[in-house]
Amino acid sequence: MRIIAKKTLREFWAQKRYTDAQGPLEAWHDEASAAAWKTPQDIKNLYASASFVGSDRVVFNIGGNKYRLVVEVQFAAGIVWVKFVGTHAQYDKMDAATVNDY
Repeated sequence: MRIIAKKTLREFWAQKRYTDAQGPLEAWHDEASAAAWKTPQDIKNLYASASFVGSDRVVFNIGGNKYRLVVEVQFAAGIVWVKFVGTHAQYDKMDAATVNDY
């Protein structure tokens, strides 16, 4: 998959209080980049805890469920857009279906 807005991930883990997110986010990025997801089930096969919001949004638990990553997946185009990365508290204050923090 082609990951768009990796800068959002880098900017998040560059913050002093979130440096522990770098390893898990890089691991997710590497796995997603190597993947060829065609259906939501393809994602579930790799990430059983992933949640789906609407027809194209996926929420991943990152770093032992400490952080949340929201992406938009365009299966036909092979694109994954990073829309949000943050803590659970930050995630609880936004709408995963509409967030666009990239």
